[in-house]
Amino acid sequence: MPEQDLILARREKLARLRERGIDPYPYTFSRTHTAQELREAFRGLPPAQHTGVEVAVAGRILAFRRMGRAAFADLHDRSGKIQVFAAPQTLGAEGYEFWLDVLDLGDWVGVQGEVFTTKTGELSVAAQEIVILAKSLRPLPEKWHGLRDVETRYRERALDFLTNPKAREILIARAKILRTIRNHLDARGFIEVETPILQPLPGGASARPFITHHNELDRDLYLRIAPELYLKRLLVGGLEKVYEIGRNFRNEGISSEHNPEFTALEAYEAYTDYQGMMELAEGLIEACVLAVAGTSRLEYQGRWIEFSRPWRRVPLLELVAETSGCDVEKPLPELVEDLERRGIPIPEHLKRGPRGKVIEHLLEICAEKTLWNPTFVLDYPLDISPLAKRKRDRPDLTERFELFIAGKEVANAFSELNDPEEQRSRFMAQEKLRAQGDEEAQRVDEDFLRDLELGMPPAGGIGIGIDRLIMILTDAPSIREVLAFPLLR
Repeated sequence: MPEQDLILARREKLARLRERGIDPYPYTFSRTHTAQELREAFRGLPPAQHTGVEVAVAGRILAFRRMGRAAFADLHDRSGKIQVFAAPQTLGAEGYEFWLDVLDLGDWVGVQGEVFTTKTGELSVAAQEIVILAKSLRPLPEKWHGLRDVETRYRERALDFLTNPKAREILIARAKILRTIRNHLDARGFIEVETPILQPLPGGASARPFITHHNELDRDLYLRIAPELYLKRLLVGGLEKVYEIGRNFRNEGISSEHNPEFTALEAYEAYTDYQGMMELAEGLIEACVLAVAGTSRLEYQGRWIEFSRPWRRVPLLELVAETSGCDVEKPLPELVEDLERRGIPIPEHLKRGPRGKVIEHLLEICAEKTLWNPTFVLDYPLDISPLAKRKRDRPDLTERFELFIAGKEVANAFSELNDPEEQRSRFMAQEKLRAQGDEEAQRVDEDFLRDLELGMPPAGGIGIGIDRLIMILTDAPSIREVLAFPLLR
């Protein structure tokens, strides 16, 4: 039947329910057990066994079969499936026929009855009373085996979660990972805080912001690209160990690894540096791996990742030189000439520099995909790291690392710059890049500099992309799989 005819038939059943005085969308239902709780409570019950125990279960009907003068339905809740047995003996002949006539696949129902096992040993509930909880007015996909078109899955997420157990499992795993992160940091004395999402000036990262307008104040505001500068103010205020898990917004492209709004963890700890942040990252991510996999090894897209510590550490310049074959210590014009001679693509705007942008580009196209097991890439050029301290023995570099897992950047961390005069100088250099057309360059934030002049203790800070981490830990090929409602083109 055409879908509109199926919807019409369901609406006719809805009308019949109301004509009979039955509310098809009641307020509550007193459930006593989930499907999983029943299976645990009656595990090992032999076939054809009646328990005399009455329960109330609730869920969505996702399978139905009629066998002679009886019927069986699969009732699904969040914990799993339980079989419901319906027969005239318990529902009455008229009630039995009525419910079989008005119920459809997709309906939410509550069932009260006795727990028993069938002759084949299937744990079931013999329905003595059926309560409609929500009439489904749209048919499920054919055989409700899930949406086959990936694009449709992402656009119709409610239907996807309804029919796709894997999609639900990823969201459940996401919640477990977030809980593990909070527990890990809380146990180490960190305080969870919240900082503004609407900001007068975007800062803390190199990215294009979204702009909005506050009518009452008659001023433009920005959705935050990172919470970093506010979290550092809390270090100035003496909180010493802080973290935030929240949404950031960047007006950039959409891909399998990018969504304009995404979840990130940022954590800052006084009296440590980027070495301390490496130790924090190792312990935190290993705890998440153990929470979802039970071991320090898991499979992602057909390849195994080993999370046992310690993780590999490699300097950025060494890694890029090895994977590109170029001498990246050369002056910018010679480096660009070398790349062109080797046939390594480089966008025109990068040829003007700064040199750090070219090295970062080489990391992306030559090295990232080789970094499968967790790898800390260390010591980034000063000109692309405006918020990090200089490296102690190489002042043209900074004490900064990025963490890569399965070829994806997962974390970014610094020994945090706390010298207000040098920070101002770095911001001014960024402003020059903005004047040359770099829309991602950072701005001079006078309020932050004023607070930094009060004195910020030495500190290490780290940002972790939660969505990408969850992709890896749940074997998801796209960031869209780990977001409940991704933005689509």
